[in-house]
Amino acid sequence: MKPLAGVRVVELGTLIAGPFCTRILAEFGAEVIKVEAPDGGDPLRSWRKLYEGTSLWWYVQARNKKSVTANLKHPDGVEVVKRLVARADIVVENFRPGVLEKLGLGADVLSALNPGLVMVRLSGFGQTGPMANQPGFGAIGESMGGLRFITGFPDRQPVKAGISIGDSIAALWGAIGALMALRHREVNGGTGQVVDVALYEAVFAMMESMVPEFDVFGFVRERTGNVMPGITPSNTHTTKDGKHLIIGANGDAIFKRLMAAIGRDDLAGDATLATNAGRDARAAELYAVIDAWVGSRSADEVLQTAAAAQVPASSIYSVEDMFRDPQYLARAMLETAKLPDGREFRMPGIVPKLSATPGGTQWLGPQLGEHTDAILAELGFSSDEIAAMRSGGAV
Repeated sequence: MKPLAGVRVVELGTLIAGPFCTRILAEFGAEVIKVEAPDGGDPLRSWRKLYEGTSLWWYVQARNKKSVTANLKHPDGVEVVKRLVARADIVVENFRPGVLEKLGLGADVLSALNPGLVMVRLSGFGQTGPMANQPGFGAIGESMGGLRFITGFPDRQPVKAGISIGDSIAALWGAIGALMALRHREVNGGTGQVVDVALYEAVFAMMESMVPEFDVFGFVRERTGNVMPGITPSNTHTTKDGKHLIIGANGDAIFKRLMAAIGRDDLAGDATLATNAGRDARAAELYAVIDAWVGSRSADEVLQTAAAAQVPASSIYSVEDMFRDPQYLARAMLETAKLPDGREFRMPGIVPKLSATPGGTQWLGPQLGEHTDAILAELGFSSDEIAAMRSGGAV
């Protein structure tokens, strides 16, 4: 039995933040019923690389979910959602604040139907405040939350992380909030509640010491490229065969082991470099030493030396590197599944690893409306009613 077996989740979200939140819950046993518009469904179905018309991302993002179509602009479609919610534990939505209220599906309505309901609301700026009703995607959350300002090199424009990291961080907070609220309801005898996650706040919460450093010292953290001032040495270095490696030797004992391993016992024994503060004061000198040593050797030689000295180091992986890495393979981080036509393909494994009740993949992202008839019948709709709703455009 999986840890969330018996938990029913209704997903009203699209694209990334809401669906990633529910994907996590579905991977650990929750029954996730994804409500999609009948005329095309979640836009993620057609994002990025398509295989025979369907996004490969979709198959992963919607794995273990059931798809029900309902037109939320049709009264019968709204009724379908209400019946779903009445039997649910959690609702996850990422509409702009106010949209569900206009549809007659606001938190007050849904909570009245189901007082124990946990409602996760993911939005750009949260459900309150002067910006609540403005549209906000992950990129805006990353910018307003502080991440973009500190990402990149100081002489260039700020850069993005390469994935929609703001959406994904918000999704994680949403899943955490849902589980905390569920525990409060089930263990503490509490009622349902709203979990309000703003994308910019989700990113802002990850910003480490940025706030107190500014408040106490007036210090504004800036872009610093591949180094983190105050944590030395930790940097990217290039080998003689053109590979880029990360070496993190900012621990006191680790630094000594690295210096000894590269033949710099003088630096290993230098009392002024025994602490991080001392090393940071001589960061340029230390990085020049490490750059020269790495630059004169192959990537394999550098990594072998670092491993022997127990110094954290890694090449910077592409997805191709991941496919042949023994650590990835040993921990089942590349699962094999079959596309609808039978072709095998690899997709990401499950995180985290639970020893007694591990998560897993039961099926891939479903076809649009694949479970509509079965779920509607379970909700008490007759076959004639289902046919009428379908012909009327409600489902």
